[in-house]
Amino acid sequence: MGDDQLDKVQEKTAAAAITHLVIMGVSGSGKTTLATILTDRLGWPYAEADEFHPQVNIDKMTSGEALTDQDRAPWLEAIRDWLSGQAREGRSAIVTCSALKGEYREVLRAAQGRVVFVHLHADEDVIASRLSGRTGHFMPPSLLPSQFATLKPLGDDEDGLTVVVDVPPDAVADTVTEFLQLERA
Repeated sequence: MGDDQLDKVQEKTAAAAITHLVIMGVSGSGKTTLATILTDRLGWPYAEADEFHPQVNIDKMTSGEALTDQDRAPWLEAIRDWLSGQAREGRSAIVTCSALKGEYREVLRAAQGRVVFVHLHADEDVIASRLSGRTGHFMPPSLLPSQFATLKPLGDDEDGLTVVVDVPPDAVADTVTEFLQLERA
């Protein structure tokens, strides 16, 4: 086997040991809270998907306008590329991302390493109540119904789990680490 082939085999082997968590769900489902807990427990780098939005997307959402699939495409690709960059550095990572549709998750699944989705679920009235008390976020509560309308649950063929977030965040984190069979850092 030549050096180039050996390098590719080693790169694929290293990437196979990498696991990325995409904490998904509608706005207000607790993605940031869970990601913060898991980052503390696992010691993995973490990013908010909101950081990857181009300004035009932020402006649209701030004005109460829902994003289109075309708006989301470069955003999802940037998240995927960040995850792949973490894998190239030999790191598993955590990212929060609504990832509402299977097509969106497919883009993220193309990142190097294993990509596991953790769908945080609650009834719309529970989430609306959470959002009504939140300040300083560009996503207005008025867009919540459009997020629920767009949301497609994880398919049986998707690597991940759905967690109903009617328990304390630490209990949700326990469920995730048990699912992944991971120990605390």
